[in-house]
Order: sequence, then structure tokens, then C-alpha cells
Amino acid sequence: MFQAQVFTLYPEVFPGPLSKGLYGKALSNKLWNLNVINIRDVATDKHKTVDDTPYGGGTGMLLKADILANSLDQKIKKGERVFYLSPKGKKFDQKLAQDLSKEKSISLICGHFEGVDERVLTTRNIEEISIGDYVLSGGETAAFVILDSVLRLIPGVLGNKDSVKDETFENSLLEYPQFTKPKIWEGKSVPDILFSGDHAKIKSWRLSQSEDITRRQRPDLREKYLKDKKQ
Repeated sequence: MFQAQVFTLYPEVFPGPLSKGLYGKALSNKLWNLNVINIRDVATDKHKTVDDTPYGGGTGMLLKADILANSLDQKIKKGERVFYLSPKGKKFDQKLAQDLSKEKSISLICGHFEGVDERVLTTRNIEEISIGDYVLSGGETAAFVILDSVLRLIPGVLGNKDSVKDETFENSLLEYPQFTKPKIWEGKSVPDILFSGDHAKIKSWRLSQSEDITRRQRPDLREKYLKDKKQ
């Protein structure tokens, strides 16, 4: 069973959407488990203080190293991968999602304020990870994004193991266009090739569509695709 742990100052927001639909069903069927830890629980003063001002000046507050480390040390097992959700972290992508889906467990730290004391990141071997080049008010939203992306790759969660094979970012290509009934809608018809019954031609058409969409919308991915294709 895949184990996810989330360290947060707002435990009440979890599991949120992850308790619904296929993920909720998989949670009930024990294909994965979620443990939510309230970082504030380890604070020892009467105000449950978890943050303080940064040395050297600056705006905002930082999550204290002693508080976060204490929370982590009580829950993290040796060898477990721990990620701090940060805009300056390594960019999260489909390959990393695939890698994480093969782990037995992962832990995610949801930051708030201006960040965390750097010392806890280095002493606890914490990896920084980002979901994009923008700033959020907290790491909880990013945690949902990462867990959503990882959970769907765990065997049995989506039901059909083949359902993720042709998706966007698989093989460094964006997904081809898809169509359903009615055949003609507002004067626009579904491409005839999809009614041909020739699976080889349909596969070739879908590949060419994926290549064209990737070329137009994500030239960076296209370069990676062409490089991988040559190898």
C-alpha cells in the first residue's frame, strides 16, 4: 500500500478532493493511505508558535527549524523521501510523478509564510520541489497536485492499467485530440480516420496529431521528444 504523509499547518483541508471519486474508492480499498500531521502540535509555548522573523531582516515570517524538525523526526522513517513544496525547488513533471509512484511512501511539507529555516532542509536531507514558476500562499494546493498526479499511476487506482499510456507527457508528447458522440456537432464532424477501423492508421494519425500539437504549443517538449527519438 502506498503511504502519503503531509505536514501542514492546516490539516483540516485534507484529504479534500482526494476522498472523492476513484481516489476515495482506492483509499477505502487500502490501495493507498494518507497521514496528515499538524506541524503546530509540536509547538511548546501557550500560543503554539511555529514561526519567527528572519535574521538579516526582510518581510514575512519563517517556519522555525526546531519546530519543523521535531515534527518530522517523530514521523519520518529512515530512507523515506521527504519533499518541501517550494517555488525554488526542482520542477515537478510526469517523469518524477512516475518515479514517486514506485516509492513505498513519500512525505510532503506544506510551507507557509516566507518559507522555512534553511537548516532544517539541509540537516534532514529534504528535497525541494516546485509545481511551476509561480508563487502560492501555501503548499497545500501544490500537495494536492502532486498527490493527484502520483496516485493515478499506482496500479489499481484507475482500474484500467492501460488508461495512462497515451496521455499527455508520456513519451514527451502532448496528447492527441479526442472525440465522442454526436458525430456531427455545430457543423463540425469527427475525423473520418477514426471510423476506418484500421487501428494502425488510427495510431499513426494520433501520433502525427500529437507531434503537431507539441510542435505548436510546447517546442521545449518537442526538442526532448526528437532527442529521445534519436537514441
